[in-house]
This record gives sequence, C-alpha cells and structure tokens, in this order.
Amino acid sequence: MSKESLNLEETVAMLQTVADRIIASEPELSEADRNIGDGDHGIGMKRGLTAAKEKLDAGGFASIDKAFMAVGMAMMSSMGGASGAIFGTLFRNGGKALAGKEAFDAAGLADFLKAAQEGVQARGKAEPGDKTVVDALAAAAEKSVETTELPVSDALSRTADAAEAGKEKTKDMVAKFGRAKSLGEGTIGFPDAGALSMTIIMQAMRDHVNG
Repeated sequence: MSKESLNLEETVAMLQTVADRIIASEPELSEADRNIGDGDHGIGMKRGLTAAKEKLDAGGFASIDKAFMAVGMAMMSSMGGASGAIFGTLFRNGGKALAGKEAFDAAGLADFLKAAQEGVQARGKAEPGDKTVVDALAAAAEKSVETTELPVSDALSRTADAAEAGKEKTKDMVAKFGRAKSLGEGTIGFPDAGALSMTIIMQAMRDHVNG
C-alpha cells in the first residue's frame, strides 16, 4: 500500500533504519573501499551513523528538518576526514531544504536530494562521472524531480533504483579523487564506496517506508 507522506515521528524512525542499515553494512563498505581506497570507509560510516542513531534515539526534534540536520552534525563531529565532511554536508544541506515542512513527502524528498547534491558538490568539488558518492546522489536527485507528484513510498522506490544505477555506473569509471586516484585504470571494475553508501541509505529509506 502506497504511503503519501511521513510525519515527524515516522521520519525519525526512517532515519533510525538508515543508521541501522549502514552500521550493519560496515563489512560490505569496508571491502568496497579496500578494493580501490584505504579501507576505512565502512568503519567511518559505522562510527558516524552510530553517533547519529544516539541523537535520533534521544529524540526531542522540533521539526523534520532538525532530525535530518542532527544526523549530519553527528556524522561531521564523530567521523572526521573526507567522508565525515561529505556525508555530514549531505544530511545537513538536505535537511535545511526541509525547513517549514510538516511532513516528508515526495516533493520534500526532491528538495532534500537536490540540496544535498548541491552541498556535496560545493564541498568536495566532484562532478558526476568522477567515481564518487555524487554519481549515486545525482542520479537519485535527478529521478526525484520526476516523482514529486507520487506518494513518498513510490518516489523512494524510484530514487533508490536510480541511486543503485548510478552506483553501478561507477564500476566503469576511473577514480579522480582520494587514494583511488593514484590507481588510475586499476579502479575500473569496482564500485565507489561512497556511491555504495548512498545507495544503501536510499534503499534503507525505501525499505522502511514500504515495509
């Protein structure tokens, strides 16, 4: 059954599912990063979302935007490094775009993803095609613009599929950032770990809302 939108309590529960899924995915994320990076992406994401889960469990959020922003701030303060800055910015910038919304719907999802993409690209300077989180994030954001009239459950299904497709495309790309950049064409055939994290985040949101 389709769900039109989420209230504040439901949105917080969805974000808790995102945190749980990333924490459980640490081995998969670490393996992805070991293939072309320094292998610490999964550990960093687990640390960041563990801190975020503590904030979410404590509750007391006045509005939906504050819940998303709390996740971002927890990640920034607990992770450090490039991933902390990038994923912290993703949730903080995306959260700011939800200010004043009383429900998280498909239009809000689009606002979140577009603002998240803008913030991440401004901070990290990566573009689609550079084999980073941006490839999955931009694909999801682009799809979200087409789904603003749908129930949020359907919009999340389509944007999660788009993120997955964006992540899969990174397998054919040569990395242009981080340690992976030094490997050149040796990075071909492997997905970017950040794009994998973004895909897992979107799939967790989808799975939570769609039951």
